[in-house]
Amino acid sequence: MRRQTAVLVVLAGLLVVGGAAAATPDRVLVVADTETGETYLTTPVSNGTTVALEYTHSVEKTRVYDGYTVRGDELEMTRMEFESYGWGLPARENVTRENGTFVFDPPGQFERITVSPGEIAGHRLHVDDETYDLVALSDGNAVDIYVTRRSPLETSTFGLSIHG
Repeated sequence: MRRQTAVLVVLAGLLVVGGAAAATPDRVLVVADTETGETYLTTPVSNGTTVALEYTHSVEKTRVYDGYTVRGDELEMTRMEFESYGWGLPARENVTRENGTFVFDPPGQFERITVSPGEIAGHRLHVDDETYDLVALSDGNAVDIYVTRRSPLETSTFGLSIHG
């Protein structure tokens, strides 16, 4: 009888711990249509995850990289790289040069970033080592990119969900 009780106590404990872990909210990066709210992508992130937008500058036709770091439920802009000065790029800031690329550490924490992906710019989203084609993902529609908390029960089995 004691053995059965001990087994039941252990099983009950595992269920409680497992249930709590499943209900604990995790952070996910969401890419959603700006107008409709339709979700195109959700992928797990945590504090320190690198998120970046990379695209071709519309006037200069050179590469631009906007780097962010997940800090809680916000995206902190931590790095900007560009290959030439042009409209919208920081001309009056403390810009350095690394291997022929202009580098800038811009200020700013954002709850949401809105992007209008374009074929010419070829917007790509990097989340750590994964790269997503934002133009194909959104069919060229404007998107909001943000971090939110979701329970693991709300995310897909593999932690990544691409819709569309």
